[in-house]
Amino acid sequence: MPLGSDKPGSSEEDKLSDSSESRNRADSAERALGIRQRTPSPHQGNAPQSSPRFVSVEELMETAKGVSNMALAHEIVMSRGFQLKPSDPAEGSSFNILIPSLEKRVQDIVHKAFWDCLEVQLGEDPPTYDHAIKLLGEIKETLLSFLLPGHSRLRNQINEVVDLDLIKQEAENGALDINKVVEFIISMMGTLCAPARDEEIRKLRDITAIVPLFKAIFSVLDLMKIDMANFAVSSIRPHLMQQSVEYERTKFQEFIEKQHNALDFTQRWLEEAANSLVNSGADATLAPAGAAASGGPAFCPLTVHNHAYMSLLRWNHRRTPFPETLLMDQSRFEEMQMALEQLTVVAAVLLIVYNVAGAALSGLPGFADKLKGIVNVLLAGMHIP
Repeated sequence: MPLGSDKPGSSEEDKLSDSSESRNRADSAERALGIRQRTPSPHQGNAPQSSPRFVSVEELMETAKGVSNMALAHEIVMSRGFQLKPSDPAEGSSFNILIPSLEKRVQDIVHKAFWDCLEVQLGEDPPTYDHAIKLLGEIKETLLSFLLPGHSRLRNQINEVVDLDLIKQEAENGALDINKVVEFIISMMGTLCAPARDEEIRKLRDITAIVPLFKAIFSVLDLMKIDMANFAVSSIRPHLMQQSVEYERTKFQEFIEKQHNALDFTQRWLEEAANSLVNSGADATLAPAGAAASGGPAFCPLTVHNHAYMSLLRWNHRRTPFPETLLMDQSRFEEMQMALEQLTVVAAVLLIVYNVAGAALSGLPGFADKLKGIVNVLLAGMHIP
């Protein structure tokens, strides 16, 4: 039974490279929330102080898992190009990207030792297949993980051909044809992979040496795992979009129940927005009955809410902690803030030029667009130190 209709996310292949920024956003939010759940409130003065509460390691682990899931789900909903991609331990440090990371060096040493041992075993007379059989077992489990519940025929084929007990008996009796087993594995991978991986499968068929072939097979299987994960992400996105608001509300509620000062920065952000409205002398709008019992001006919660969001466009991200409820979108607000600053400079230049030059330039067709283009080129990278 062909699996063309079940091939995961082949049309999304080109978006793999776009996932880094989205994944970083989710990771940043997860780390920030995860740290703040164990950090005492930094507020001073009239900010509310919560009494310390001791939590168990199990509660912390459960909360961290909930934060991680919420950040990931939020990023899937907000970023339509969100895609997972393979990890790259080859990246060097921030000081010198040409220096391989310690993780990369250790990984290379361990992998080289394993593949050298496998090559020695297969080069013996007669060959020893202990390591090779273990690899076949891992490959079998991976292939089975790609199958859907209805793929019983393919499941039976894999179990029948990659029967480890039978393979061990054949190896002990010197009757194992490992090339035949590997050929079946490549054929099954071609059936289960996304169309974008057809070229990698074709290259596998051109490899004759068994050890390099095993290396290439595991490399392609890793890519197929990413494809399957991205296919799952694209499948659950519509459901997440319907349930995201309630899901995040529930997760934040669980977060607050475990750590009562978990939203101190959010409370402080809203209080500062309300105080700013009062100090600016803005007219109080409709507020719930009894809200102005203290005698001061009362503002509609929506007014305070809108003013608070506008303040995010002027936020000092280096000095002032970001509200917890918006941490997952902090990088997006930073991008909007930088775009606003650039737009402000462009508008100021246009205003000055037209006020100074007057009618001499106001009638020139396309002058404003040309001037904006020139200023935007000059402002490119204005936020880069």
